Amino acid sequence: MKKNVKLFMAMMLASLLLLTVHPLCAAQKVTVMLDWFPNIDHLPLYVAQQEGLFANEGIEVTILTPSSTTDALKLAASGNVDIAVSYEPQVIIGASAGLHIRVMGRLVEHPLSVLLFLKGKGIEKPADLEGKKIGYTVPGMMDVLMEAFAKINGIERYEPINVGFSIVQSLVARKVDAIMGPYKNYETVELEEKGYQAGYFELNEWGIPDYDELVFITGERTASEKAAALKGFARAVDRAIARTRKDPGKALQVYFTAVPDAPREMEAKAFEITRPLYAHTQECDTEKWQKFADFALRYGLIEAKVDVTTILGR
Repeated sequence: MKKNVKLFMAMMLASLLLLTVHPLCAAQKVTVMLDWFPNIDHLPLYVAQQEGLFANEGIEVTILTPSSTTDALKLAASGNVDIAVSYEPQVIIGASAGLHIRVMGRLVEHPLSVLLFLKGKGIEKPADLEGKKIGYTVPGMMDVLMEAFAKINGIERYEPINVGFSIVQSLVARKVDAIMGPYKNYETVELEEKGYQAGYFELNEWGIPDYDELVFITGERTASEKAAALKGFARAVDRAIARTRKDPGKALQVYFTAVPDAPREMEAKAFEITRPLYAHTQECDTEKWQKFADFALRYGLIEAKVDVTTILGR
């Protein structure tokens, strides 16, 4: 009888321990919204997910796709998603407008956006854009960056045209002579595949301060409530980028497995351009960010000054 009681008590204790331990061991769910449809810029996220790096940090990551490039920033600020992929200029604009956001990591550490044009059409230096039709992709950001580019490089007259994401079509059809905002790792490849030679001006070589193209942001509340998970996420991404550098061929195959509908030839070419630009660390450079924020205020990208120390750090 005593033996049966002891066995029963032991079983009850084991059950209680399982009930107590299980919630602590359960992976914490984290939602990540991309800035646009899945593409090679996001490859480290899929490496971290497919290779179990997120799981090793005790987090279960769900990757979401937005309907618009501005959705992610707003949804992260409101806490409707835990993490959003955004752009440094967009983050600075959001912070200036009063959005309560925090930057908690990086994905691409230098601009991918360029001022794109077709070679052989008489554009070799910024001054050649005088009097030309210049398109832009994202209203409120790329048109303002174009204004700044023009002032810095002495372009006094040009016609701005919103081309949205009809980039290649607009250039090839000569609706515009150049476009501010295309990515040098995608539109250049697409033009090449169509038989055109792409030329472009690197923004940070012509007066616009260097900036982090893609960053991870979160809302203030999420930053507090899921601090450990966010740090684990950043560590996993860091390791994924390191793996990508060590074995790029394997990383690319992991990406294609995760995103089977991706156009393989184009993405492979884009990967070679993007790979050196993946972030070497998840820490943001405060001085670099402040320089861009001050530039944004000076050239009208934002209306209120931003102290970047209020949005940086995890």
